[in-house]
Amino acid sequence: MTDLFLVPVAIFYLLVVGLLFVYGLNFLYMTYLSFHLGNHRRQPPVITDWPRVTVQLPIYNEMYVAERLIEAVAQLDYPLDRLEIQVLDDSTDETAQIVASYVACLKSEGLNIVLLHRENRVGYKAGALAEGLIIASGDLMAIFDADFVPTTDFLKRTVPYFYITGGESERPIAFIQTRWGHINRDYSFLTFLQSLAIDAHFVVEQMARSGGGYWFNFNGTAGVWRRDAIIDAGGWKAETLTEDLDLSYRAFLKGWRGIYLRDVEVPAELPASFNAYRRQQHRWARGSFECAVRLIPKVWSAPIGLMQKFEATLHLTGYTVHLLLFSLSLMYPVVLMLSVRYPALISLFGIAILFNITAFAPTIFFLSAQKQLGRGWWRYVPVVLFISAAGAGMMVNTVRAAILGLRGSASAFERTPKYGVSARGEDWRQRRYQLRLDPIVYLELILAGINGLTVALALYLGNWLIAFYAAIFVVGLLFTSGVTIEQAVAVHRQQAAGME
Repeated sequence: MTDLFLVPVAIFYLLVVGLLFVYGLNFLYMTYLSFHLGNHRRQPPVITDWPRVTVQLPIYNEMYVAERLIEAVAQLDYPLDRLEIQVLDDSTDETAQIVASYVACLKSEGLNIVLLHRENRVGYKAGALAEGLIIASGDLMAIFDADFVPTTDFLKRTVPYFYITGGESERPIAFIQTRWGHINRDYSFLTFLQSLAIDAHFVVEQMARSGGGYWFNFNGTAGVWRRDAIIDAGGWKAETLTEDLDLSYRAFLKGWRGIYLRDVEVPAELPASFNAYRRQQHRWARGSFECAVRLIPKVWSAPIGLMQKFEATLHLTGYTVHLLLFSLSLMYPVVLMLSVRYPALISLFGIAILFNITAFAPTIFFLSAQKQLGRGWWRYVPVVLFISAAGAGMMVNTVRAAILGLRGSASAFERTPKYGVSARGEDWRQRRYQLRLDPIVYLELILAGINGLTVALALYLGNWLIAFYAAIFVVGLLFTSGVTIEQAVAVHRQQAAGME
């Protein structure tokens, strides 16, 4: 019976490690492309007859940041007779009054701004964007979420790129995505970690995919869409939790293309609450799995190159890395015990060491982003190494997202609360929109305990490699669960003190 059990365990173990090797190699490939292509950008033509642009601002219960967003958009440098602003407000709290008052004030000053307030949230953000599109006057649709603050020159730096001709068989441009910046990068250790992760995605991955001719995604905000492309691709749909990724790929499947502008930065507020960050990551992961199920078969039947199909698959399944790490964390004790019973297996499982040459690929990926941003990357080495552990700590959160996403059950869009904090002295814990403690932290603590026992067993058996990786899992799981619990306790104390 043990022999029958041994073969599938060995095969599955090598499969998991092999897939991690593939994703690791792709991290290195994306890093290479980002360096190679980062300075190669065609200049757009000079525009004299500016197209009509509608700026859409989807808002839902954002009392701390809504006015900041609208104020920034009202100052966009663009011909006023060609600019329309739509405030798509689904709010059910004081935000509705704040927004209505400010919009009325701007309208009285002659700005072409309209407020569309829905009594229901049918389709959530996608539904709001779709309803706004119906009555929009613009040929181009710029979109900003509530936590973003675009600079005044945003439209003049992006719109001309829609008129680039040539390249990629004259395929028309569907959307332009810009780079996210960070309003509160140094607010806390958590926001600093997030800033490094987001920098890696935008500076390295988005640059590499766009410049390398691979499919990439509109990130839901800080970008501009061609109205005709949205309609041709089937419009905004709320069938997944990542309507932006879904629409991007449907546009590519229709023959459109996208452009990423790394040198155009739009600052945004990072979640200060770990519960909020956890919810955001859960939504992105679940939406990615939902899109993968829907889109990968279409990608592989599309008339594009094999490498494009392969890269699109890795892109859509990026969160699978967390599932593979979760599998490893459960398999390590089994591998160790089988190695004791069958000493010869040490050499077999040792083959997996060959795959570990890409173990530090994510570290290179993150550090290269800081280097390309002109920062002293060597100063970030300790923090970036810790990001690998913190990322592993999110694997249980991703497993839950995968189960829900692959199951195909109906999903409700849950917003990430913003508190309008930027300076260290501002306390988000005293503000509205607090989230309850996510009970998944208890599963993370249990898994941390399992991996702690794995570390002890591996050290006893002299398997230093497994001890090292299991220790990383322990650190990450204790960090994610510990910070979540600590913040939840602090919020509870603040609320209790306020009621006295």
